[in-house]
Amino acid sequence: MNCDETQKLLAAYSDGELDLTRTLEIEEHLEGCESCRKAVEGLSTLKKAIGEGAPYYKAPMELRQRVIASLPRSVPAEQTRHFWQMSGWGAGLAMAACLSIGLFLGALVYRPHQFRKEVVSELTSSHIRSLLATHLMDVVSTDQHTVKPWFDGKIDFAPPVQDLADHGFPLVGGRLDYIHGRTVAVLIYQARKHIINLFIWPSTGNEAEPSSPTSEQGYNLVNWRKGGMTFWAVSDLNTKELSEFSQAVESEASSGTSNR
Repeated sequence: MNCDETQKLLAAYSDGELDLTRTLEIEEHLEGCESCRKAVEGLSTLKKAIGEGAPYYKAPMELRQRVIASLPRSVPAEQTRHFWQMSGWGAGLAMAACLSIGLFLGALVYRPHQFRKEVVSELTSSHIRSLLATHLMDVVSTDQHTVKPWFDGKIDFAPPVQDLADHGFPLVGGRLDYIHGRTVAVLIYQARKHIINLFIWPSTGNEAEPSSPTSEQGYNLVNWRKGGMTFWAVSDLNTKELSEFSQAVESEASSGTSNR
């Protein structure tokens, strides 16, 4: 069972409405999928909060009498009682269930955008620290064949490394950093006297789709994905120049020059 199939059944699974076969399939998927597991935990927390905090109002007797009086005379008493139950607590439960599902689905949509906002803040702070402190580079070199092997054994992925001097963005070194709970690779480039920090890590399902350039605390950020990797370029360059830099990185990666 994949994530798409699981997501469609999470509400029913959380309510214990699935048969044994489906329940076991979902539990097997949850053991290996942190994203779906967090979704289940979020749904359970939401349901508990609604159950404990939702206000309850009992309809006054006058309203009940008016509703019963407005029903057709031919409606059997049993159906009348059923209607009243659905108009009272039954409808309330149905409304609470719809609210739970709506909030849950909203949380699924909101999470990637919240993730992006937090990452932008962390990347900007890291960029500023690198400029103010002495930890701009762990390895100082303009040679991609020196910088790329430096990362071997230090992280669990191989970042693509290119020298973009021909495009006006020479490579000057690299370092390790820590962004949103994981160690990432950072390549440092220059554009005249401007520093560009290029953060790289494997893409995950929590991330929002790359969008237009953004800014934070006076710095510009450009984001893209390629080859299973997420890239974030941060600099005080204007957005046009930073976008040209990102295009140069993608162009060199496509041509395979990182393996020269």
